[in-house]
Amino acid sequence: MSDTPWLTVLGLGEDGLDGLSPANRQVLDRAEVIMGPPRHLSLAPETGAERIEWPVPFSDGLPILTGLRGRATVVLASGDPFWFGAGSVIARNFEAAEWTARPGQSTFSLAAARLGWPLEGIQTFGLHAAPLTRLRPHLSPGLRAIILLRNGAAVAELATYLTETGFADTQLHVMEALGGPRERARSVSLTEALLGTFDHPVCVGLEVAGEGRVFPKASGKPDEIFETDGQITKRPIRALTLSALAPQRGEHLWDIGGGTGSISIEWLMCDPTLTATTIEPRADRAERIRRNADALGQDRLNVVHGTAPDALSGLPLPDVVFIGGGLSADLLAWLRDALPSGGRLVANAVTLESEALLARWHEELGGDLLRIELAHSAPLGSRRGWKSAYPVVQWSVTL
Repeated sequence: MSDTPWLTVLGLGEDGLDGLSPANRQVLDRAEVIMGPPRHLSLAPETGAERIEWPVPFSDGLPILTGLRGRATVVLASGDPFWFGAGSVIARNFEAAEWTARPGQSTFSLAAARLGWPLEGIQTFGLHAAPLTRLRPHLSPGLRAIILLRNGAAVAELATYLTETGFADTQLHVMEALGGPRERARSVSLTEALLGTFDHPVCVGLEVAGEGRVFPKASGKPDEIFETDGQITKRPIRALTLSALAPQRGEHLWDIGGGTGSISIEWLMCDPTLTATTIEPRADRAERIRRNADALGQDRLNVVHGTAPDALSGLPLPDVVFIGGGLSADLLAWLRDALPSGGRLVANAVTLESEALLARWHEELGGDLLRIELAHSAPLGSRRGWKSAYPVVQWSVTL
């Protein structure tokens, strides 16, 4: 096989051939096969190459592309293929020597130029294949963001979502077919967005305004944002627990005894590269965790209905483990034997029996043992006094 990559991922704008450099036109002209979604294929001129429509779902196209190995193939993608585009998926599935990429102008760059917004000061979201709830942790008055949407109908869905979350005064800058002859840009209210019609491809600039609840950036989100049956690690303890878990970029968490899912959900909120699996023995609570994760924009959470340690077998090993429920000597022994060296473990205990268990394991493996005692003011006759919560003993250790 030639050392020259057989596969080129080519970023194509709405202006089609006119937007390509001479070098990129030559790549297209020399291709034996051109593969892409129907809209992209319609933007490229006939060159005599075989044309293949990329199927839906996207993953179904990868085996087809693999079958073209060795033939000069161009995959058409929108704008910059590595900014919420197809490029990263192809890069994960093919060796680096097999492919090369020629990005075009990104939709985000075009949108920022139309709006006069500095890209370094705004947030960008690719929601053409992700739920609108991904926005929820970020919504606050004054936020500027550019969002890719799957189709024109999604503009009304976005307006509905912003209204439901309390940000009804948000202004939308709706931009269709940016960079091409069909380009159209309109600034509309949420009401106007609900009544309007918009053509694909579409992106939206948000200027968020309204009285909706804003989530703090610090650990220890308000308890009220979680649906719960009372089984929840309360805000102050959760903040201390997240500090002990000390999430680092790219790490995976096991949240054992998920309850409401507040620990694993807040873990995911710390950084978009983090992942988590929560293990919960009660089916109703497992379903509630899923609802909480979806509502708070953390659809990356894997929820496992089962009891540890049995439910842990076969799961990808984590970097960090939190035990919030189901603490036992058998579970600790299983984790000690199964987890790789350098893994971190944090366990919270409330009962005397669990506290004694953590004290014994602290003596054996070391780490830090912390007793957390909190009290809140409460009515005491005609005055106020301190009402103490059950103390929590927290053990954290690096194995």
